[in-house]
Amino acid sequence: MSVSHEQQYHCPYCGEEFTITVYDTVTSTKDPDLRDRVLSGDVFQHTCPHCHKEFMIQNQMLYSDAEHKFVLWLSQKDAGMDMSEFAKPLVLKGYRLRRCVTIQEFIEKIEIFEDGMNDVAVELAKYDSFIEFLENKKGKAEDVTSIDYERVKDDVMKIIVRTGDKGMSFLIPVNMIEEELKTEEDLYTIKEEEFPVINRDWIISVFKEADGKEDITNRYA
Repeated sequence: MSVSHEQQYHCPYCGEEFTITVYDTVTSTKDPDLRDRVLSGDVFQHTCPHCHKEFMIQNQMLYSDAEHKFVLWLSQKDAGMDMSEFAKPLVLKGYRLRRCVTIQEFIEKIEIFEDGMNDVAVELAKYDSFIEFLENKKGKAEDVTSIDYERVKDDVMKIIVRTGDKGMSFLIPVNMIEEELKTEEDLYTIKEEEFPVINRDWIISVFKEADGKEDITNRYA
């Protein structure tokens, strides 16, 4: 079941103190309404009762989905301790375990895993889309504000490369990305029990280990 607690918080705008509800764990299969609030970002949204300003608070959260078999941990820092006792039984049951650094990554990861996709493949697809964006002279690296996973339909992944308020779609066959992963399988190996962070920084670190990638990865960063 989902677990929450109340805590005192000082408004970043007016400085007044008030009580907020923070969710420590969310169990999506038992609390589907709460799952919807996580995906919309509403669960992180708070309103000061004094000045009525709205703002987001990124608190640590453990999110589990028994149907799709994944557990996500929202935290900017790693645990600083061995989590294998908690993680190994889940890995043996086929769960995917990830740590997410930002709310945006957290929400996107839920969407990826609910779609039945491999997030390593998604990060590779994002990278490939970025390279295609540059090579086709659609814009400059410094113009890119985000690269987002949109959806998978008919085994084709849609990636959006955003530049400000504009976005360019890239359609990438899933089987093409899967073949790309297979060619260098050792390069993309991860340890589930360590709650790995699989994001842009991770794919950059992977490619910096490969020859001839450093110039491009610096631009991707």
